Amino acid sequence: MREEGAVREKGPVRILQVFGSLGLGGAESRVVDLYRHLDRSRVQFDFLVHTKAEKGREERLSSKTLMALRKPEYFDPYITKLGGRIFAVPRFTGRNYFAYKKALQRFFAEHEGEWKMVQGHMTSTAAIYLPIAKKYGAGQIIPHVRSAGTDPGLKGIVTGLLRRPLRKSSFADYRFACTKQAARAVYGEDCLKDERVCVIPNAVDVQNFVYQEEVREDLRTELGLTSAVVIGHVGRFHYAKNHEFLLQVFAQMKKLLQEDERNEYALLHGLSLRLLLLGEGERMDGMRDLAKELGIGEEVLFLGNRSNASAYYQAMDYFLFPSRYEGLPGTVVEAQASGLQCLLSDGITDEVDLTELVSRKSLQEEPEAWAKKVLADLILKENPKEKEGVMPLGDRFSCSQVAAEQITEAGFDVAVQARRMQEFYETGRMMRRGSEETWSTKKISC
Repeated sequence: MREEGAVREKGPVRILQVFGSLGLGGAESRVVDLYRHLDRSRVQFDFLVHTKAEKGREERLSSKTLMALRKPEYFDPYITKLGGRIFAVPRFTGRNYFAYKKALQRFFAEHEGEWKMVQGHMTSTAAIYLPIAKKYGAGQIIPHVRSAGTDPGLKGIVTGLLRRPLRKSSFADYRFACTKQAARAVYGEDCLKDERVCVIPNAVDVQNFVYQEEVREDLRTELGLTSAVVIGHVGRFHYAKNHEFLLQVFAQMKKLLQEDERNEYALLHGLSLRLLLLGEGERMDGMRDLAKELGIGEEVLFLGNRSNASAYYQAMDYFLFPSRYEGLPGTVVEAQASGLQCLLSDGITDEVDLTELVSRKSLQEEPEAWAKKVLADLILKENPKEKEGVMPLGDRFSCSQVAAEQITEAGFDVAVQARRMQEFYETGRMMRRGSEETWSTKKISC
């Protein structure tokens, strides 16, 4: 075995990023965005994913064999084009604990000393794979919490138990989280007193989402939405995203407009109403059925995953995000950058409120109350003089420009973050600025 901490120094330093999969998810998107902005002649990423393996064979299947059996996922071609490698280990099921551990030991032994750091975004089993990585030569190990919540029921309980070792300050070299809320949820209430706990915001490519009128017009024409009011949402179809409530809110909006005898929403009369949903997931078919049951099947566009998501924000008029829980949703940052008003649930950290475009409602309120709020905001956008503030709501382009500046100033621009993270990956040291301060402004603390 190599001396602990020894890492090959030939070529760029290599960092192993550990995920459950490489589908089009929020955490995956943020890391690949960061990867694109690094100087890859100096820092390279590799990726370890978890994939299904035949029961009883987990520990005997090599990464190469698992990769041959695995179906390529959304980010695979992007990663290989950037110079990254992708490896696989068996998916953890709970019952295969010992086989899972043996598979990890085999994998890291075969790649002993190749990675300067191992950064684990899949925190449910990070307490298993990160110590093994350290044993086999990873210079530093870093769990990275991406969500403040867990799934309901037994799965959530098990995840909570598996994460418990991450609370120990001695567990890792650094412990990352996307928000203070997520850090406290996983690492403990007092974790931010530890100088090795760092809050790294989910930064986005801000300029890629700045509003463009021509893009909006072209896409709305393509989708048949030229005279529509378009409500948008971007997110995988998962329990956390609360698509059931989202559809109920939209159904109430349709009802309120149809029954508007007092002409409260007269400015919206004559316009069709559409709900645009980007994302995929195990609950997608169920949501299609629910949309039909609610009588909005024709008005909801299930568009799946799209590589040019930034264009779809341009086509929207409003962004609705009623999640049950989140880490720090990068999609909300993207929506703000494109100048969209956003209505979020109270289950989402206020650390994502980077502009005046964000407002909130409680999930304890009925869908009708949410619907009235959205319609009122849409009317206000048509009469922006009724609201005081820095956001020029009647001018989407100017609104987007102001938002982009505010988001960048808050430390959520991936180009800025990439420079800081590159320094960290190369030196292994995170600059300490105090638990309530940041690298650049307000939002990155370490």
